[in-house]
Amino acid sequence: MTEFIRKRVKNVKNDVLSGITVALALVPEAVAFAFVAGVDPLVGLYAAFMVGLVTSIFGGRPGMISGATGALAVVMVSLVSEGNAMGSPDENLGLYYLFATVILMGLIQISAGVFKLGKFVRLIPHPVMMGFVNGLAIVIFLAQLGMFKSTVNGEKVWLEGNSLWYMVGLVLLTMLIMWGLPKIKVTKKLPEALIAILVVAGIVIFANLDVATVGSFIRDGGGEGLKGGLPTLHLETFSKIPMNFETLKFIFPYALILAAIGLIESLMTLNLIDDLTETRGNTNRECVAQGSANMLTGLFGGMGGCAMIGQSIINIKGGGRGRLSGITAAVMLLIFIVFASSYIERVPIAALVGVMFMVVIGTFAWSSFRILNKIPRTDVFVLILVSGLTVIFDLAIAVLAGVIVSALVFSWENAKRIRARKRLKEDGTKVYEIWGPLFFGSISAFNDKFDVKNDPQHIEIDFVEARISDHSAIEAIFALVEKYQAEGKSIVLKHLSEDCKVLLYKSSPIFAGIIEEAIDDPRYHLAANPEDFTKPLSEYKF
Repeated sequence: MTEFIRKRVKNVKNDVLSGITVALALVPEAVAFAFVAGVDPLVGLYAAFMVGLVTSIFGGRPGMISGATGALAVVMVSLVSEGNAMGSPDENLGLYYLFATVILMGLIQISAGVFKLGKFVRLIPHPVMMGFVNGLAIVIFLAQLGMFKSTVNGEKVWLEGNSLWYMVGLVLLTMLIMWGLPKIKVTKKLPEALIAILVVAGIVIFANLDVATVGSFIRDGGGEGLKGGLPTLHLETFSKIPMNFETLKFIFPYALILAAIGLIESLMTLNLIDDLTETRGNTNRECVAQGSANMLTGLFGGMGGCAMIGQSIINIKGGGRGRLSGITAAVMLLIFIVFASSYIERVPIAALVGVMFMVVIGTFAWSSFRILNKIPRTDVFVLILVSGLTVIFDLAIAVLAGVIVSALVFSWENAKRIRARKRLKEDGTKVYEIWGPLFFGSISAFNDKFDVKNDPQHIEIDFVEARISDHSAIEAIFALVEKYQAEGKSIVLKHLSEDCKVLLYKSSPIFAGIIEEAIDDPRYHLAANPEDFTKPLSEYKF
């Protein structure tokens, strides 16, 4: 019992300290994504707080961090601008259309969880997963490069002179501390990311260095500062915009895209955290939690969000494994906003950039370079394709394209594996022994195996080594039987599965006497099975 309590106390300490580190890293990210979406920084910060809190408590993956993300923000830009164009310049309707869209997005995500669509994340191939990880690492890296710019006369320009050298030096110092502390084993009491942030912040404050801080970053972006109050209900959303079909037609496509991106990024991050922690999360529960969090965020004036791979990895690497880590991060973020804004605004951006660069190094699947010449070329193509599309477009398009290409390649490869061994019995009957999967992709090759006109009078087709996979295969068998019977030849089908026989019996009476029953018939089920077969097989015969 003492050992159990000691482990629990240690885990609580790790969760709390890791959560504080994540909260510090969340501030500039949430603010930056709010600027990308064209809304006030507090809209992004409130979203990070509410989405993070709800998913940490009710989500399907303890230790995973959620908040406002860039993948969603880039879609919200056009939504906000189009919404603003629908009203007068001083109405700012785009913000209210955004809140309504986030609420609808949440409903779609909850529906996905209720109908257990989260399990389909299992269909995502490993090359797509590696491409997703690499692409997001590149996106996170590119996002940090924007921190090496300052605003001059309303334009973003690259840092020069001492400002640039200070920034580079502090970033490298942060990375060196995070890399070196585990090597020299100075302390395991605090996460290395938190120590690095505190050390670099102390150097900047006591040396009075003129570098960009969280506060200056917010003001350069047009914000007034980090200070804010508790989030409040934005029920005026339902009065500011018309609640009619036209509004639904406008926001629904955006809500659908946002819901898809949010779920894909969340579920793939969940899979990644599963691998890192060697545990298993609940995908459907995560869908419901993400949807509920986004509905709540929309009602309280937040921009919505999903899982954040960078912050999740910071949390896991810092020792955060339980729900308390995510709860701590969300609550600390709110405390920063309400009570400690003046202190957090003094944290140098360089320290946070250094932390994120270390996240990039830890996130990128460096092993993908080592295995490029060891895996099929099609998998290499999919890996590079998903990485590139994640950077160029967004995660949903990248993953969808990767899954489609992988599915087409799989279908093509399996379509070439259909074989037919031919032999003659002593009585002159020609036997076709079919090998391989019979499905929509292999139908053409299957038909090429038969010589209907030149075959003898009696034909036997044995499917014992074949797999009838879909309705296209059933139709191919039906068409083949018709061709042989049109030539006046007899045909017998052997070793078909039970549900395959049922479908053939129901499709036409011509199968009544040509399907041979055997006790060693295969026992698999067709993907095209239209119903649960509750009646005995004999009742389907003509």
